[in-house]
Amino acid sequence: MSDACGCGHDEPAGEDERAPEHWWQVRELQAAAAAAVFLLAAYIVGWTGGPQRLTLVLEWVALLIGGWTFVPSTLRRLAKGKIGVGTLMTIAAVGAVILGEVGEAAMLAVLFSISEGLEEYAVSRTRRGLRALLNLVPDTATVLRDGSPVTVSPSELAVGDLMLVKPGERIATDGTITEGRTALDVSAITGESVPVEAGPGDEVFAGSINGTGALTVQVTTTAENNSLAKIVQIVEAEQSRKGDAQRLADTIAKPLVPAIMIFAAAIAILGSLLGDPATWIARALVVLVAASPCALAISVPVTVVAAIGAASTIGVLVKGGAALEALGRVRTVALDKTGTLTANRPTVVDIATADTAPASTGNSLSGDRSPGQERVLAVAAALEAHSEHPLASSILAAHGQTTAAVDVQAVPGAGLIGLVDGRPARLGRPGWIEPGPLAERIAAMQAGGATAVLVEHDGQVIGAVAVRDELRPEAGEVIAHLHRSGATVAMLTGDNTAAATALARIAGIDDVHADLRPEDKARIIGDLRQSAFTAMVGDGVNDAPALATADLGIAMGAMGSDVAIETADVALMGEDLRTLPQALDHARRARTIMLQNVGLSLGLIAILIPLALFGILGLAAVVAVHELAEIVVIANGVRAGRVTALRSTPASKPEPVAAHAA
Repeated sequence: MSDACGCGHDEPAGEDERAPEHWWQVRELQAAAAAAVFLLAAYIVGWTGGPQRLTLVLEWVALLIGGWTFVPSTLRRLAKGKIGVGTLMTIAAVGAVILGEVGEAAMLAVLFSISEGLEEYAVSRTRRGLRALLNLVPDTATVLRDGSPVTVSPSELAVGDLMLVKPGERIATDGTITEGRTALDVSAITGESVPVEAGPGDEVFAGSINGTGALTVQVTTTAENNSLAKIVQIVEAEQSRKGDAQRLADTIAKPLVPAIMIFAAAIAILGSLLGDPATWIARALVVLVAASPCALAISVPVTVVAAIGAASTIGVLVKGGAALEALGRVRTVALDKTGTLTANRPTVVDIATADTAPASTGNSLSGDRSPGQERVLAVAAALEAHSEHPLASSILAAHGQTTAAVDVQAVPGAGLIGLVDGRPARLGRPGWIEPGPLAERIAAMQAGGATAVLVEHDGQVIGAVAVRDELRPEAGEVIAHLHRSGATVAMLTGDNTAAATALARIAGIDDVHADLRPEDKARIIGDLRQSAFTAMVGDGVNDAPALATADLGIAMGAMGSDVAIETADVALMGEDLRTLPQALDHARRARTIMLQNVGLSLGLIAILIPLALFGILGLAAVVAVHELAEIVVIANGVRAGRVTALRSTPASKPEPVAAHAA
């Protein structure tokens, strides 16, 4: 809560483990209910002609119980030199008592306690949604100790331990699979609805549900530092950051509180000099209450906390109110190619052979490979068997088991040479190896966004292999949704222009910037910001300068990537790009709710002040209207805790390489 406003308590609610689960467990609401009972009893005694002293005692009890929820904290804040809405409420209550209106002071305390309690419940409920992520960790874990399985608490797990995870069990902490294969359900963590295949060497995250295969997982992080704990720690640490709408509320409320106090004092003094002091002092107190910006103060924070908590349920990590508000303002989205639009898993998409090159026009992998294609792939795989080149794994995966070439040497910037079946062989880029009859096929491969390597055996060019990092299946759907929502989309990549343009064409992106270094991306982001509020979406490593330069940085696939989480303002924890437009839509809706609440709060103040000044509304009526408005803005803010599902259409498969030949 803003210091300027002071609607809430001095400190945040207690630890989330003690946060109330139901509204009737909130202390402020319990106090309000108790005070309301005594106040109602006072009214009944007064209406039935009971003893006036009893009525007064009941009113005082109601006032003391209701005032307990905000007067002590107000006095502590005053001792620190902080004037807030609680100050206005306390002064108004004291003034009402001085004027002999103990019942109206008690009514003010009851209604203010109700609004305080509802705010506390709304905030604690949405924060519980975030902390509930930690409940995804199982109560126990099975580890191997001295060769025997032992059941321990997740807090006892140490880095290096070997966990045994049975089918259907949740994984207790982050680790790496050493034995077994399975399909992991990570929907509760990343929002991905489709199970993720995993095997030896793959990372697994706390809270994931093991599928049908038994796993042995080597622990890489302790329970207090695993991915779920990091998410909660980061969001809770960042929730104090203020968005523009929050700063607007603070900016308005900070001078408003002392200004209203001065205005009320002027009414009381001038009115007393020109008329009945009792009447004008009473009106000054009513004006003081009417101008209370409590609804303004609580409207945006409740919305922010609700929206951030809801975003975490779909795998979107939002670092506080500033990031949420910025996400709702995005009108230009700049996307990195590798790892963002593509899955960063290059695959062999085409194999050309020298003897069939002129006649082939489509993707040669659409059917069974010919003997010539098998030979081309076999020679290429033999040369790449011990290579660390990024394309090596894709060629080896396409061929399967292979016999490594001998005397293999790398020619920097060109390719590989060696002996395959006792005869010299070469694998490398066009230019170092002349393509000969494959020139047109090589051009078609490159125009289609693939990297082409030529294969030579025994002094003859026998073929070429095209490797491409394919677009994510949902990429086209995501770009279309962004366009429909009014956003402009650009691609920023360090890849060559031909590959970038081809993939952008498939995805539906017209604005392409290729052959970029990290500093070039940052410069282009700076240019894009001149015309529209811009978000950069990248993997958080090479894109770090651009993420920092953008109005908003969004990291893709941030689970396990500290760099991505630390650099970006928003992190998409899963690998499904459809989370991006869903997050943007969610933030726009939350920002609209923020602005609605700010407008309603300011409008309320503008209407109530003149009504109170001219005596049209008394203290009780103003308190009732004002606190009702607080309940309305809290209820409206809580609406941001709902996430609207993305309307999706079946994602089209990437088109074959040759379809984009020049």
